[in-house]
Amino acid sequence: MHLSTTLLASAMTMGVSAATNNILGFNSGATFADRSAKFKKDFKAEMEGAQGLKGAPGTFNTVRLYTNIQAYSQDDPIQAFEAAMETKTQLLLGIWASGTDNIDKEISALQKAVKTYGEKFTDLVVGISVGSEDLYRDSQTGSKNKAGVGNSPKTILKFIGDYKKAFQDSPLSKVPVGHVDTWDAWTNSSVKPVIDAVDWVGVDEYPFYEDGKGNSIENAPYLFEKAYGATVNAINGKPIWVTETGWPTTGPDWDEAKASVENAKYYWDEVGCRSLFNKVPTFWYTLRDSNPDNKVKFAIAKDLTTPLFNLTCPKTFKTKPKSSSVVSSATGTATGTATGTATGAVNGTATATGASKPTSTGGSGNPGSDGSNGSNGSGNNGGSGNNGGSNNGGSNTGGGSGSSTTSGATASSTVVKGASSTVEKFSGAAYFVLAALAGSLTLL
Repeated sequence: MHLSTTLLASAMTMGVSAATNNILGFNSGATFADRSAKFKKDFKAEMEGAQGLKGAPGTFNTVRLYTNIQAYSQDDPIQAFEAAMETKTQLLLGIWASGTDNIDKEISALQKAVKTYGEKFTDLVVGISVGSEDLYRDSQTGSKNKAGVGNSPKTILKFIGDYKKAFQDSPLSKVPVGHVDTWDAWTNSSVKPVIDAVDWVGVDEYPFYEDGKGNSIENAPYLFEKAYGATVNAINGKPIWVTETGWPTTGPDWDEAKASVENAKYYWDEVGCRSLFNKVPTFWYTLRDSNPDNKVKFAIAKDLTTPLFNLTCPKTFKTKPKSSSVVSSATGTATGTATGTATGAVNGTATATGASKPTSTGGSGNPGSDGSNGSNGSGNNGGSGNNGGSNNGGSNTGGGSGSSTTSGATASSTVVKGASSTVEKFSGAAYFVLAALAGSLTLL
């Protein structure tokens, strides 16, 4: 028995409520591609540009940050906070957690912001990410690919505890806490304590870099769905936020993948429109490139305001349902009404061969520049902003592996603060039960 792409699409949709509005945003680093710092006016230009994109399938009024610290400072609040308040932009805050044994300066910067701006600031915060791809960098795969210094599950757990303790009496105590990592990092059994500790899971996935797996643009939607499905089966029913995905518009080929505006449009339609937008909290990569070390460029707009391609979603899609090996076996029964009431038990097992990431240079790293295929430079978190980044994207040679088993059909819900929808916690097994009612389960 295999999981059809129709069923997987249903799983994505059921990850949030049926409300048409949802979190739509872009990623934003602390520096430009030349490693110079961004300031308030620069963040404001990005936010206004995102909100005004012509033809977009919704309002992109949320920004994901990698750090709370303003570049060129020790622990001053990043000036993106003031820009967000002036433009009414929601924020997914980031705490940089790689190459360090503490997050004291990140906490200090955020405490200063809460004290200075109060609820005008905290009401805009929809989530906190403690770390970004630290577990991948700390893995054997990350080490093999020279991805830079990350951090262990034990240390990330400590940082989550440090953050919660520091803000237990703050309005931010009600904001859901998560961690962002690569899809194959989430399938590693060693990270289960982190999964148990967070309210939501952020996943970064770039089919462009999945060399050796048939990473042509036509196959990219299937590669994305396979990675998404493996993550669903690994995270024990926690809500998923897609924190980075996209396709480059320019740059060198990567195996079968070709960077072009035409292919970026195809990926936007067949992955973004078909599976993500207004279904799953999504942060597209990206509105403006900030990574000087990546030869492929992902920005979807010229001068922040003019899209490079038509952002309007099509009414029909080129990607057709086909069997997928995301779930290799499943057994169970389901009964229910047309309204979606279901009872039953389904067991699903997923084994994922991990996607490797790109080679990176440098030492401890900091969050200066966002982006795919980042290069970790040395320096203090939030300091000069040199070579920072989340190191997303990369090759798939010799990727890591992991497996997970999800059993039972259970569901619960968590309200995402500041969003107009409720993120539903459905386990991978629950997806089977509910989708079976709709006739989406395909036996092969």
